Amino acid sequence: MRAIPGGARVYILGVGVCAVVCVLPVLRPGTPWGALALLAALYAFCEMPARCRFRGRLLSGSAPVMAGSFFPVLLAAAFLLPPAAAALVAVPGALIGRVEQRPRTARRIWRAAQLTVATWAAARAQVFFGGPVALGGGGYGLKTPDFPYVLLPAGAAALAFCLVLSALDGGILATAERLPLRTAWRGLLSRSLAPHVAHGLAGLMMAVLWRSPYGPPAALFVLLPMYISSWVFAQYHRERAAHQATIRALVQAVDIKDKYTRGHSERVGHASVMIAQELGMERERIEVLRFAGILHDVGKLGVPTRVLRKDGPLTPEERRVIELHPEYGHEMVRGIGFLGEARAAILHHHERLDGSGYPYGLAGRQIPEFARVVAVADAFDAMTSTRSYRRGRPVHTAVAELERCAGTQFDPDMVGALVRALDRHGWRTAVTADEENAGPTASALRNQVPVRPPDPRGNVPAAGRTPRGGRG
Repeated sequence: MRAIPGGARVYILGVGVCAVVCVLPVLRPGTPWGALALLAALYAFCEMPARCRFRGRLLSGSAPVMAGSFFPVLLAAAFLLPPAAAALVAVPGALIGRVEQRPRTARRIWRAAQLTVATWAAARAQVFFGGPVALGGGGYGLKTPDFPYVLLPAGAAALAFCLVLSALDGGILATAERLPLRTAWRGLLSRSLAPHVAHGLAGLMMAVLWRSPYGPPAALFVLLPMYISSWVFAQYHRERAAHQATIRALVQAVDIKDKYTRGHSERVGHASVMIAQELGMERERIEVLRFAGILHDVGKLGVPTRVLRKDGPLTPEERRVIELHPEYGHEMVRGIGFLGEARAAILHHHERLDGSGYPYGLAGRQIPEFARVVAVADAFDAMTSTRSYRRGRPVHTAVAELERCAGTQFDPDMVGALVRALDRHGWRTAVTADEENAGPTASALRNQVPVRPPDPRGNVPAAGRTPRGGRG
């Protein structure tokens, strides 16, 4: 727990106390311990593939089964059991579930407390809307469910489950990672609502089959599609991890070759995402745009190292070689299908709005939207990054330069989106290249080289061409 900020420890403790209060009524007479134990064991069994390597590989093709796929078991418990008993169902599975990051014990306790409170809230919501009567015809007996009225308490339970999980997730992000509350909660509910509604319907199916003449074994059939969906989801994550590994390998190769712009690609990807979010792009496009920002300079792999690392100004021929890197990059990623629109951004991120850019001299809306975003992000990071041969500009100075060039070099909409994002989130300027190991010569250069306006074609300060390269 020492690695967790004090505010987060207090928050976890508070949620844990709430969870204990939720389950205390289970000690009263009349608790259906048999059904409780069976459902708790079932949920714990579903969590085991993520912890057991052999079963995880057997069921998921070497990718972990996602625990969220088995929330229908918890929601079925909310329909079948009193609230306190339903809340207890989540505890064993949450405590034995696999945790990748440390501190593992604190994370397991947090998960158990969070699911306990959310399941209790779901059970209370379905009781409030007459769930026991609608599901069983009168209390907790075995009678025919009242369709379609039973969908109302089922929907209320799923919504309560989703609301509580989203609220608690936002709280832990705000306290553990010290994010502003608005940022911590942004998008949590909208992203999780549809999956939890589906989980609610699956939980209702489990509850109906549980109370059918065939009994609890019939309810297990609902878990089969859950296992299939979790397998598909795991395969998606496995493929996504492969995509990330491919991109990391390419970026690392660029960083090794052009050490003076190390870290630049990741920051351009981050700035591109900030712009896209302000523009209201869809989440899938934002992810592809992040790839575009990260890989925009991958074509440097085709540029001779002696040109990238040259001390002193470039000759006209070396300049032309540098200007080929967008085309080199486009050829390198042409066959990577998941990049989609990112390929066009890699090819055209040095085009200018007035048509004087390269490689094809596109103008205005002829330039793809992703390329216009990456161009602004690229120029902004180039101006604000401190490298071993020059100092970075202050953020406000770089923003003023972008606004000055808006309409000629940059799309004004993209510049405005970046300005709004910076006002909202700020920006952490970073030292790149070998700043940590820089000796007296590098320090002297940082003090002597003045900061100039961005080069109209290279998007880096003009003075940055001497005494070192830092191109692109």
